[in-house]
Amino acid sequence: MIFDPAHANIDAVANEPALHQSRLSPDWLRQRFAQPTIWTPEFVVEPELNTDQREPVPAAVLLPMVLRQNQLNLLLTLRTAHLNDHAGQISFPGGRVDAEDTDPVATALRETEEEIGLSRRHIEVIGCLPDYQTGTGFRVTPVAALVHPPFELEADSFEVAEIFEVPMAFLMNGANHQRRSAVLPNRPGRRSFYCMPYEQYFIWGATAAMLRNLYHFLRAD
Repeated sequence: MIFDPAHANIDAVANEPALHQSRLSPDWLRQRFAQPTIWTPEFVVEPELNTDQREPVPAAVLLPMVLRQNQLNLLLTLRTAHLNDHAGQISFPGGRVDAEDTDPVATALRETEEEIGLSRRHIEVIGCLPDYQTGTGFRVTPVAALVHPPFELEADSFEVAEIFEVPMAFLMNGANHQRRSAVLPNRPGRRSFYCMPYEQYFIWGATAAMLRNLYHFLRAD
């Protein structure tokens, strides 16, 4: 049986206020990451994670916020259907840490260039969010960045089926954050998760959880 999260029950909508537009300006974002206020992440570990798992594999992803003329857009990827981990899901560009990577930022930049062809000369890293541990055994560092057009993209056809953008104003609005639940194949109990459906794209799982953390980080006073 193939699990389709888009058909899971909608239990609730967060309905928290939209982030004020001023907090989606490049200068405000730079300042927030440079001098963060006190806040509490909503997620650090996926709920169904087994405590007896092996040591998680270090990984990093890039949260690439593209500076368009009148708004910020988040660059996301749709993973190909044949991959072992998170196949067919919407993800940030990124992957596991390699031996030559000096830190999570180096991993995120390298993986982004390999996966979607985005050169690091267009990327301005502004900070990191707390690590997030996935149920598939990865400890992921989310690296936030501003992306300066014009740039060219070239998807790695083995890993990436599509590259697309979603307005940050949509993602940073609690009215667009749904809480759903479903019984997953081959797993006991019922799983609850956030999702952020946008047009034909269904953002859920670890990606939605890290976006929820970003939302809390940016709205904290």
